[in-house]
Amino acid sequence: MNIKKRSVWFLTLISLVAVVTVFYLSDRPSPFDGIALFSNDTLEEVKLVETSSTNEKSFATHSNAFEEMRMEAQEKRSQLRETLTTKVGSNDFTAEEKGEAFNEIEKLIKIDSTEAMLELIIESLGYDDALVRIEDSDVLIDVVSNEQSTKKASDIIYAVKSEWPQAYNVQVKFDGL
Repeated sequence: MNIKKRSVWFLTLISLVAVVTVFYLSDRPSPFDGIALFSNDTLEEVKLVETSSTNEKSFATHSNAFEEMRMEAQEKRSQLRETLTTKVGSNDFTAEEKGEAFNEIEKLIKIDSTEAMLELIIESLGYDDALVRIEDSDVLIDVVSNEQSTKKASDIIYAVKSEWPQAYNVQVKFDGL
């Protein structure tokens, strides 16, 4: 039995070395080309960056606002989770009350992970940033997008409802760049 464990460990180690080697060999950095810095392509890229800087500033503003709202929601949930955790660990409550508190903690964790998953799904639809807040059976979604259409909103609602069937009321709000 001990020989089998050693051979499995050895094969795992060899596989890991092979994967790291392949990664290292395929991810070689390109050599520095100083002449390419002064080509016309680079100058055109600089112009594109200058014209898109207003969109980036607007996106950064929305992204920062979304991040602040995320932090506020996480702060509220962490305070509630802390209160429930102390309730579970306390001897002052009955086993039934502790069980309810534990179930509430699990529900908060599930909501956090569901919100993060839904944000990733919405961003995979081609949006720069999304903020998802779940409140009971309501799902509030803010999306950074220049275009606002009912088709895009319905695509987001469909994606949310297909991933989380408990979403009965989904509201989508577009924030333009």
